[in-house]
Amino acid sequence: MRLIDSCLFAALLAGPAWGVETKLLASKPVIWRDFLGVNAHFLWFSPQQAAQQMDSLRDLGLEWTRVDLHWDRHEAKENEYLFKPIDNVVDALKEKQLKSVFYLVGSAPFASSAPASASNKDQYPPKDNEVFAKRMGILAHRYPSVDAWQIWNEPNLPSFWRPVENAADYGKLLQSSVRVLKQVAPSKPVLMAGMAYYSQMPIKKGLMLEELGKMGALGLGAVVAYHPYSQEPEGDEVKERDFILRTKEINQRLRSMKVPGIWATEWGWSSYAGPKEEQNIIGEAGQADYLLRRLALMSVSDFDRVFLFALSDLDSRAGVRDRSYGLLNLQGKPKPAYTALSRFLKITGPKLLPGEAPAYKGSVEGLYSIAWKKPDGTHIWMFWANQPGKLELATAGEFTLYQPLSGAKTVLKSTLAVTRQLQILEWR
Repeated sequence: MRLIDSCLFAALLAGPAWGVETKLLASKPVIWRDFLGVNAHFLWFSPQQAAQQMDSLRDLGLEWTRVDLHWDRHEAKENEYLFKPIDNVVDALKEKQLKSVFYLVGSAPFASSAPASASNKDQYPPKDNEVFAKRMGILAHRYPSVDAWQIWNEPNLPSFWRPVENAADYGKLLQSSVRVLKQVAPSKPVLMAGMAYYSQMPIKKGLMLEELGKMGALGLGAVVAYHPYSQEPEGDEVKERDFILRTKEINQRLRSMKVPGIWATEWGWSSYAGPKEEQNIIGEAGQADYLLRRLALMSVSDFDRVFLFALSDLDSRAGVRDRSYGLLNLQGKPKPAYTALSRFLKITGPKLLPGEAPAYKGSVEGLYSIAWKKPDGTHIWMFWANQPGKLELATAGEFTLYQPLSGAKTVLKSTLAVTRQLQILEWR
């Protein structure tokens, strides 16, 4: 199997030019509480702080969260388990009626394949896959209320799979873990690790998803997951719209293989102030802007579920960039991204159906167009452009223009000012 053929991808990139409209059509409804989840680091915080974060998630009308479990922190010594912090989180999620996917990553010291001299033993895979699989089974048995289990995180990066990424070795870990989880919790979805970006392997080159497909690992019954981070919502090369084209190609190929699901278990932007580390500096306003545009794109990109990274900012235990991905700051207060997302979800309502864009005259350079309608028949048009411009609406009706970034609401008759930020037009 080839997930992305280089010639085909080059042909795709030669499609609509920078200045031409990108009209994206929904193929299925979206229900936000089922589709959109948020990564949460509840175990970094006190039970009271974690509970407050859960309330903030519920206030958005969302219910899915993805929680990290680090094996080395919960079993520093063999068979001596630290379950109490996990118990607290799982009990709170049950109480607040939130859904969860938990992932286990990082080898415990006694189980790591790392050399004896290594200081970062957790970043090496386990020396015995069955030992790791057994721990996943223990967790699934102890926490039957957890809704899904994910096996490791970003093994296509050496920082999560030292000394070098290895598709065959991860495939073996996946096989052992899927077998155990299907025995212990047969009704729960099992996810393969979320692959960083589009599963590129920086040292070995190529795509780990492609290598896993060749060895049959995509046929084990695990949901496929990847993390399509990019510099901007439309991609790393905005003129080429590479996020749109890459996800279209990958997801079409995965669907043809009849995988049980496709989830983006991480995506987002940090609002950090620098110094620059991989991601460009965009600040809190940029984070809010990028979040809305990417969410609009992902809603029509044939994902089954997507998880924004992350619910809360983190403290100095995380790197400078990683500290600032949150919708909430360290004090639990909403950042502009949280406020913008809340407005967006209130404007659209809880469910959207495939719709049609309004008729208009004129053109705007690099227009992005995503059309929906509400169950009551109200039309919703999400749009933005590479360059500001104006359009004349040719569809009859009274239009309301929403700007979720600022909270502005305007009644329009005909002239529509298009900006670089996502706006939403509503009419009946």
